[in-house]
Amino acid sequence: MGYVIREGFSGFKRAKLSTTISILTISISLILLGTFAIIFANMHKIADALKREVQIEVFLLDDITEAQRSRMNDSIRSLPGVDGVSFISKDDAADIFKEQFGEDIFSVLDFNPLPASFRISLKPEYVHTDSVAAIAAFAEELEGTESVQYRQTLLAMLTDRIQTVIGVSIGVGTLLAISAIFLVSNTIRLTIYAKRKLIQTMKLVGATKGFIRKPFLLEGFVQGVCGGIAAILFIYVILYFIRKNVSEHLFVLGEYEILFYAAVLVTGSILGLLGSAVSIRRFLKL
Repeated sequence: MGYVIREGFSGFKRAKLSTTISILTISISLILLGTFAIIFANMHKIADALKREVQIEVFLLDDITEAQRSRMNDSIRSLPGVDGVSFISKDDAADIFKEQFGEDIFSVLDFNPLPASFRISLKPEYVHTDSVAAIAAFAEELEGTESVQYRQTLLAMLTDRIQTVIGVSIGVGTLLAISAIFLVSNTIRLTIYAKRKLIQTMKLVGATKGFIRKPFLLEGFVQGVCGGIAAILFIYVILYFIRKNVSEHLFVLGEYEILFYAAVLVTGSILGLLGSAVSIRRFLKL
């Protein structure tokens, strides 16, 4: 182990340039992946916010009893996907009409024609065409329901756009990850190439492949950790200036910020380890 540790850290002295290039490559790859992850996370937040705007309105009959209304409320709340149910009385509906249209309905009519209703809020994961249609159909069959309305066109468009964005994002993220692995692997190969004579000598004196491989794996791991730390510092500074000068709500990671930085560090160590493993495997075959 002493030999593995000494040789694993020797590259920082013997091949400073190639080691620095490897660390920078890992850091740049992590910055690209981290930036993409932040953008994707915030797009997901925006999508959830838009989904929460999709609501189902259940209009009630004028002669509905208090007991019927209570049973309807309980039935709707028990449905999977329902996040909340709020009751809007006829007077509340008149107030909403006045707020939205700027005119008191009683100045036009002598009575209030607006029905009482239940407004159903949905959990974001249930906001897609089939789930909303199923909840609306259930509510329409309840005793005391006059009609059920929700914005079908908006829902269909929202579902389609979100699925497209998620699909494209996953494709881009996968491409970035694969590119990062190959980029890091090829760069770390420069570091190992600088020690090719040492590898040849060790093979000639009978060193096993595992014995030769271990110091390079450790070196790749350490390079990955260094690249991860550099990427974390860069992303932290960028996010700090964004929050300070643009908007505190833009590109915010919230309670997941510590986990995000930990993931960047772990990803960096894995990239370095994989890059070294792939590169040393090729050299050992020669």
